[in-house]
Amino acid sequence: MALSTLSPPPLPSSTTHSAASLPKLHHPTATASIHIRPNPQNNFLSTSAATAASLPPAALHKWRTNVSFFTGFLNNNKTKTAEAIKEELLEAIAPLDRGAEATPEDQQLIDQIARKLEAVTPTKEPLKSNLLNGKWELIYTTSQSILQTKRPKFLRSSTNYQAINADTLRAQNMESGPFFNQVTADLTPLNAKKVAVKFDFFKIGGLIPVKAPDRARGELEITYLDEELR
Repeated sequence: MALSTLSPPPLPSSTTHSAASLPKLHHPTATASIHIRPNPQNNFLSTSAATAASLPPAALHKWRTNVSFFTGFLNNNKTKTAEAIKEELLEAIAPLDRGAEATPEDQQLIDQIARKLEAVTPTKEPLKSNLLNGKWELIYTTSQSILQTKRPKFLRSSTNYQAINADTLRAQNMESGPFFNQVTADLTPLNAKKVAVKFDFFKIGGLIPVKAPDRARGELEITYLDEELR
């Protein structure tokens, strides 16, 4: 599964960076991440903007309960199928603390559901779609470095965001407290749904810029995209 994959290197400091949806550089392996749009009214975010406040814990549940609202306006059977699969996916990941509590069996189940969802994606060429632009909140990932599972829970980022601007080919990953680290990147299209990623600057604490090493590269592939889920 690769609902969205990307690869951030560690920050050049004792503080490990946590970014929304990015595989490790030394031994490239795809990680899978799932995002929702935290504010459906805001379909665009400048990648130079600072991180916004975290969503309340009930935000995911609120989004899930609204799925039936959107389904009522959809007449296409394929789209209705996608909505049902989305609900199944959200139900599966809800108790897993964004993946930190996921067992191998949980990961396998979510991978299977995600593949079903990818098969009915309404956006075949996401890099050409305005739906991609904006700020996305990470709700699930298989990346242990993003989840910061080696840290005590009180030192982990509680919320991770990724902002993408397909028009300017820029991206920004942001984490919430306690460290508020960020990283920005240039995007180079490889095809209609995949880009090469070249990280340029980390921001320690969201304030102190540190130039990224040249090896700080990765890829991002969007395998499912609609108005609310990536």
